[in-house]
Amino acid sequence: MRNTIFSCRSRRGIPGAILCAVIASLVTGSTGLFSASVSRAADARLEPLKDLNAYFPFTPPASREAWESRREQVRQRVLVAEGLWPAPTKNPLNAVIHGTVEVPDPLAPGGAYTVSKVYFESLPGFFVTGNLYKPKKVEGKVPGVLFSHGHHKDARLAIFPEASVRREISEGQERFERGGVSLYQSMCVQLARMGCVVWQWDMLGDSDSQQLSRELVHGFAKQRPEMNDAEQFGLFSPQAESRLITAMGLQTLNAVRSLDFLLSLPEVDADRVAMTGSSGGGTQTMLLAAVDDRLDLSFPVVMVSTSMQGGCTCENAGLLRVGTGNVELAALFAPKPQGMNTANDWTIELATKGFPDIQKVYDLYDAGDRVMLLRGEHFPHNYNAVTRSAFQTFLNRHFGLGFPEPVLEHDYQPLSPEQLSVWNAEHPAPPAADPNFERELVTSLAADIENQVRDAAATVDGVHRVLRPGFETILDRSFAEAGSVSWELEGKDREAGLVRMTGVLRNTTHNEEVPVAWLYPNDWNGKVVIWLDHAGTEAAAINPGPEIRQFLDAGTSVVAADLYHARDARGEEGVLRQRKVENPREYAGYTYGYNDAAIVRSVHDVLSILSFLRNTKVEGHPAPSHVAVAGFGEAAAVALAARITAGEAIDRTAVDTAGFRFASLTDWRHPLFMPGAVRYLDVPGLIASGSGNLWVAGETAATLLPASKEQGILVHEGTEPRMVAAGWLAP
Repeated sequence: MRNTIFSCRSRRGIPGAILCAVIASLVTGSTGLFSASVSRAADARLEPLKDLNAYFPFTPPASREAWESRREQVRQRVLVAEGLWPAPTKNPLNAVIHGTVEVPDPLAPGGAYTVSKVYFESLPGFFVTGNLYKPKKVEGKVPGVLFSHGHHKDARLAIFPEASVRREISEGQERFERGGVSLYQSMCVQLARMGCVVWQWDMLGDSDSQQLSRELVHGFAKQRPEMNDAEQFGLFSPQAESRLITAMGLQTLNAVRSLDFLLSLPEVDADRVAMTGSSGGGTQTMLLAAVDDRLDLSFPVVMVSTSMQGGCTCENAGLLRVGTGNVELAALFAPKPQGMNTANDWTIELATKGFPDIQKVYDLYDAGDRVMLLRGEHFPHNYNAVTRSAFQTFLNRHFGLGFPEPVLEHDYQPLSPEQLSVWNAEHPAPPAADPNFERELVTSLAADIENQVRDAAATVDGVHRVLRPGFETILDRSFAEAGSVSWELEGKDREAGLVRMTGVLRNTTHNEEVPVAWLYPNDWNGKVVIWLDHAGTEAAAINPGPEIRQFLDAGTSVVAADLYHARDARGEEGVLRQRKVENPREYAGYTYGYNDAAIVRSVHDVLSILSFLRNTKVEGHPAPSHVAVAGFGEAAAVALAARITAGEAIDRTAVDTAGFRFASLTDWRHPLFMPGAVRYLDVPGLIASGSGNLWVAGETAATLLPASKEQGILVHEGTEPRMVAAGWLAP
């Protein structure tokens, strides 16, 4: 009876493969690869989502080679998440330097330093504002320093109250009643005295940078329907998030352009450029150091931590910290000189949690003397005189400035806000918080990026250089990283010539599970089709539809799955939506900055199925000879994405997209929403970025990107796409 119903002969004469071994063990009662008694463990992805207050440990690789591979992967993530892959087209800065004042100072080279007012355009019509400090006398090339600030209101222009300065002096945080009223001026004046050129600019919504308001950039809390138009949209909208255009990315772009500006000054030594900043400025310091090789020294203050990763909307972006965190982001700068500190805030445990791991990365380069930690747990969150002295001493040592150590600040006469403010009658400020400007800025940036990506999509080489790396970052797992997968049986039915099994594929590497149903024909031909559509495992019913019956009649086995995005969606007011973190602010970056989108996790489900089919070994039984993937409706995008990450693990892919586009989604919590999908040209970008044989319905030759036309993709524009797809998948 067993031999009659469950023949292990292949139509091609191939010995019975792994699925045959599964069936045989079912019939004989052998436990084999699975157990008939299943205790379902929870999928780790169904636990509460990770948020910015979670724990972010970093385990450095054991070898330099392994670290450099990982470094490039994480660096790519930062570039993609920050909207720098590709980077916006660099327009002329059109820098305006005016209102220069000379401040007599016997400690500065030449007996004085100068402070200038500066504004330039990081994007056309989008201004970066700040002050430029220089020693009066500059001989040859001198170091340049970028100084970014945190969330002090009106930071560059602020004069702190006398009472707070006196308290900080009594606590040992500041040294001078007069100079202590502005930590920003204190830092810049001391660096100018050391012979450095210093650029200190405004974060968005602060001081003279008011084209985007502080309330928007740093306080965004609720979605704005008027900013969610498909054509004219603003920041924080689903349209902006799907293109990876964020407030955080704009601030990082301003940091890149600030470095451009600093290096454009003829007296600045391009081989001695440093950046420092505290809190939100520390975040910006880490990010620029991670992606811009022109920086030579980095000193992020009160930000590097295994705990809180930055609470502001300007410090979070979709994709940024998925599988990583600030400690690893800081480690990307190795082996260049880098310092950091602790305080009585979220950095309090850095000396034992995080910094030793950064040291290990530096040790891989025999560069342990290039990284330092200032212990300051007795101080609150700060960039006080003690911390500033640590940075200045570190800079002095590594840039060879020759000052006695430790470097100590001396008192000075602060300038007034009026003396520092960039805008005046001769240089009028642009309109503040103009919603039309916000729309124009965001949509023009989106158009620039789309033009660049479309140019890349003109050739297969361009796709592999630009689109594919973007999607690989979004999808967050390759087939090589799919993990080990085991099978647990939950039930089975059978009829003449066919067995149906239901159960779970458990990914033990990633602690994930995929509910699946198998249909196994009597005379199996060694081929398997992974069938993905809205019906999930119900598609593999004991009496399947005509499309699946076509496979079975040909001897091909079929596996159907309940994909993650369908299992995890939560009904809210009658609408299915992705889960979000507990943060009440309606910003996608708080969720997708730490967690893969649901559709990405569905792609991981497909990788788990493929890993089981391709990698599970049974003595005497080879793996399937042919594995195909079919995706229909909402699952078409999942199948196309799996085609990018799975490579040769998939022999053929067939999809019917039904014309679906990620750009049509108006809710960042839609079950299919995927940050960055539209940036890389949506579903046509997915099609072009994959590899291997592809049959596609729901598209036309006109909707495919030029590079796709070089790949021999079959486009079906006729009727009955499922039946035609089935015939093509398993001929």
